[in-house]
Amino acid sequence: MMQKPPFRRTGGSARDTAEAAFKSVTAKPVEAPPPAPVIPNAREMVSLRIDRDVLEHFQAGGPGWQERINAALRKIIETKP
Repeated sequence: MMQKPPFRRTGGSARDTAEAAFKSVTAKPVEAPPPAPVIPNAREMVSLRIDRDVLEHFQAGGPGWQERINAALRKIIETKP
């Protein structure tokens, strides 16, 4: 009757396995990239849902309707205390 060979781990010794496990839990996490510099008064593209009649009112004035909406919103926030 033939005996089974002893069980051996593949991939190195028990010490190698333990060191790999230790390194995986003690490794320094990857740092996030630094935030992008803030540009004063830069515009940002957004998606905004507004009523159709409000949109038509601003678009009736022709090109520049986004700037007119921005100016109207700015006027509101500048009058708030």
